[in-house]
Amino acid sequence: MTYDHQETGGPAGETPEVVTFGESMGLMMPTGAKGIEYSAAFEKSFAGAESNVAIGLARLGHRAGWFGHLGDDPLGRYTLKQIRGEGVDVSRARLVAGVPTGLIIREVVSGKSSVYYYRRHSAASLMRPEHLDEAYIAGAKLLHVTGITPALSETCRETVREAVRLARKHGVKVCFDPNLRLKLWSAAEARPFLLGLAEEADYFLPGLDELQLLYETDRFDDVIDRLRRLKAVSIVKGGGDRTYVVEGETVTEVPYFKAEKVVDTVGAGDGFCAGFIAGLLRRLPHAEAVRLGNLIGSMVVQAAGDWEGLPTWEQAQAAMNNERHVER
Repeated sequence: MTYDHQETGGPAGETPEVVTFGESMGLMMPTGAKGIEYSAAFEKSFAGAESNVAIGLARLGHRAGWFGHLGDDPLGRYTLKQIRGEGVDVSRARLVAGVPTGLIIREVVSGKSSVYYYRRHSAASLMRPEHLDEAYIAGAKLLHVTGITPALSETCRETVREAVRLARKHGVKVCFDPNLRLKLWSAAEARPFLLGLAEEADYFLPGLDELQLLYETDRFDDVIDRLRRLKAVSIVKGGGDRTYVVEGETVTEVPYFKAEKVVDTVGAGDGFCAGFIAGLLRRLPHAEAVRLGNLIGSMVVQAAGDWEGLPTWEQAQAAMNNERHVER
């Protein structure tokens, strides 16, 4: 296999405010109401938690960089062009010859969403610590990582660990979304690594259901008590109709924004992360940054697709201010 370094991305001389990395994959979905087995037509797109966050930040007016490995194949080239086209810096992304881009096929049947992954031995699973650009990470204000990348392979695990080490070395804040994927590894396998990353993070963004699995308890008070021991500001998603901000002994509740119509819940968490990080970059208080994250998440679920519903800053502001849409 060979590695082709892509010298592409954002405007020359502009360092991303936020750097993130991981696996982006080709995405196929049946175009109609039929499931995969009975559908003859599929819609092509791409998906990836980290690239979703980068696209969300770019649309909200921030400089975001995403890197990872894609196969030097039609899906890889398509995905790289799409991410670049959204204004994300992909100058450290690589197309790798001889190995495939991962693929995800998603269907919704009788209101239930099912996902099928084809990512074993993908280009992304071959990422290694030596592929990291220390100066690129050092130049950012914040590094965003998820628990998906370390689940791909042992070398990916080492790469995430090293990226966090480099960020801490250079005073770059670390934002960590555990994004636990039980189709990739079990809770028992994931627990020590993800909880270790939580101890290193400045911002920890788990879902309540993830915390119950990681901490092995259903008791809300026990979960909060564990979070209080972290140095991170913890943002707990999925707590009924509110998000919790745990900062030392203080717990703040931030209500959700009600979605007028839920079309597709996939990507809501990534939208939340993008909104929250945008709030941090705009120096909003943590509760206000969470409020912005809640808003972006509610907007994402009202559109189909993993990233297509991510709003621009102007659209987010209009929604925040309840501005009436003028059609013509």
